Amino acid sequence: MTEIDDRSAPAGTNSRHGRRGFVLTGVGLAGAMASPTDAFAATAGRPETAAPARKAGVPFHGPHQAGIVTPQQAFAAFTALDVLGTERSGLARVFDVLTKRGRALTTGARQGGPDDRLTVTVGVGASLFDERFGLRGRRPAGLRTMPAFPGDDLDPGSCHGDLSVQVCAEHPDAVLEVMRDLQLALRGLAAPRWRSDGFLNPPRPSGAPRSIVGFKDGISHPDTTSEREMDRVLWLGPRGGAPAWARGGCYQVLRITRLRVEAWDRLPVSEQERAFGRNKATGAPLTGTKETDVPDYRSDPDGKKISFDSHIRRANPRTPGTADSLPLRRSYNFDRGLAPDGGLDVGLNFCCYQQDIARQFEAVQRRLDGERLADFTVTRGGGYFLVLPGVTGANGTLGASLLAD
Repeated sequence: MTEIDDRSAPAGTNSRHGRRGFVLTGVGLAGAMASPTDAFAATAGRPETAAPARKAGVPFHGPHQAGIVTPQQAFAAFTALDVLGTERSGLARVFDVLTKRGRALTTGARQGGPDDRLTVTVGVGASLFDERFGLRGRRPAGLRTMPAFPGDDLDPGSCHGDLSVQVCAEHPDAVLEVMRDLQLALRGLAAPRWRSDGFLNPPRPSGAPRSIVGFKDGISHPDTTSEREMDRVLWLGPRGGAPAWARGGCYQVLRITRLRVEAWDRLPVSEQERAFGRNKATGAPLTGTKETDVPDYRSDPDGKKISFDSHIRRANPRTPGTADSLPLRRSYNFDRGLAPDGGLDVGLNFCCYQQDIARQFEAVQRRLDGERLADFTVTRGGGYFLVLPGVTGANGTLGASLLAD
């Protein structure tokens, strides 16, 4: 859960349910999914607390969309949409609405304010490049439909989509208000295909947050303040052959994964730590003493401390050949109450951004096949998307470069 974003370091058994540990790498305690009426119900009943210090709003305009390298907000909603109609003018109208409403909502045209740190992030899926809008020849080679991986049990109604819309904010009512606003504004233009809401658990007492299974998570991150690093691993540019219209964007992977917490909770803590490769109390790798220590695989060549099928060793083996395969993760947990089978329906809205899905997300996914955590997860939905370049001026529109003749 903690390793896929680590840029600072140098250089199993098969599971019954297949490999899903990679998608456990989000941070947070619980979330909500489905309709606006039941989202974020888990926040009800919290005692009142002192108002936090005011935070600056997140700018809407720029060469890249907000909500990617933006410091992660506490709440999020991920929605996939299908565009209605078959005329390019209708698609242009969808982008126009998303731009105008996103610009207005993030700059104060709503009940909240800058404290919400609201972001709206829009991507396009492979299905948008069919014959409907005359875009077939403009689809980037790196954008395709998300396949089923070993252990997946994908629900077709919870996968893929023409568009993805990610809304993040510091408060759950802000996310819900924006989702309602966008749904109303897009009525008759685009229909929701699936939606998954989630939220982030704040760090306590310090350091990285505790994940839904009690381990510290999000310990290692790439340097999102380094333009050089982001150009190397995140933003689309001339490298990799991205088309000119996509440059400044990036690829997004979404995975909706249920966690079998009942089975997990029956494991002794020592076995849980073996599955992760980290100490549950401190977050330290099993070769270290504190959460920020880099796992020392050279001192553990036989895997006696950090097992070869542990999550951190599979996700990031810290070899020269894996240095460029780590995406930027931005995940949120969810809690949907009870599943039809009577178990707890909790899990992770795994979200990551990268320059190349095959070289980054899928490379990590292959390494994690057979990890110990795979027995406790199953992925039910999600998709691959290309996040559009940002809007650089008050008259700019999302998707303008894609639709330009």
